Amino acid sequence: MAPQIRPLTPELQKAAIEQLKEDPARLEADLQAFKTWIDQQPHLNPRTDDQHLVAFLRGCKFSLERAKSKLDKFYTLRTKYPEFFKVTSTTEGKFREIHQTGAIIYLPTPLNDNGPRIAIWRMGLCPVEKYHILECMMVAQAMQEIAILEDDYANVHGVVFIMDMKGATAAHMFQMTPSMAKKFTVFSEEALPLRLKAQHFINTITGFEQVFNMFKPMMSKKMQSRLYVHGNKMELLTDQIPLKYLPKEYGGENGTVPEIVAEWEKKLDAYSDFFKENANYGTDESLRPGKPIDFEGLFGIEGSFRKLNVD
Repeated sequence: MAPQIRPLTPELQKAAIEQLKEDPARLEADLQAFKTWIDQQPHLNPRTDDQHLVAFLRGCKFSLERAKSKLDKFYTLRTKYPEFFKVTSTTEGKFREIHQTGAIIYLPTPLNDNGPRIAIWRMGLCPVEKYHILECMMVAQAMQEIAILEDDYANVHGVVFIMDMKGATAAHMFQMTPSMAKKFTVFSEEALPLRLKAQHFINTITGFEQVFNMFKPMMSKKMQSRLYVHGNKMELLTDQIPLKYLPKEYGGENGTVPEIVAEWEKKLDAYSDFFKENANYGTDESLRPGKPIDFEGLFGIEGSFRKLNVD
């Protein structure tokens, strides 16, 4: 049976072949090998639709071993820490309220028209007296999950992330504990199939450096090399992301925040049942073959994260 995968544009297909080692003639066999391995894992109950699984293969440049590890970690960490990583409702609590602030947006046109997806988080739009950073992260998690399923630019070329701290305070920074920082760093690098191509920080504030210096050593050397701190110098950002690819609120041409929010509201409505179904997927550590995972050892403040032992 042919894979149930959305066809890539010719430009994206060329990039997937050249940069991700994707072989369209082997795609069905690659997916079948992945599914066969999943069937042999008694502890693992993931989504197995082709579009979801191919995102993990693309995110790992078609290394089946890496894709296995990443998929296992994706569901392991979501099951163990649902308050950090598992979204099951996009209508309850403060979720929609936070989304409607426009604090977290994915811009409609990718960088250079056929490159990475651009995402922006405007921290100052979520005052600490109203929202905790974990509530904001749940909105970001949901948007990432939708991107995994439907954003071919993000899956092939990755994501460029801009953290804009205008209007934020030190209190925003200090909501992020070392334990939380470690969990988010590990999930981003070890579990998420979307590749982070660059992370830009603009309009940085007092307290930023302390949190930044906490995060940075937790990252791989490769990820550290993709961090850019621009302070208040917008021209340093636009040297790498031409102004036209930023929203109109920044002087660019890449949509307006209200338009983007309205479009994503429709997506969140359309994915409502999908997120409810997230409650059904995960891992059962009592069924994991071999040695159980020592989560406290993996994420304790004192120790550094050690890679999960996954075939």
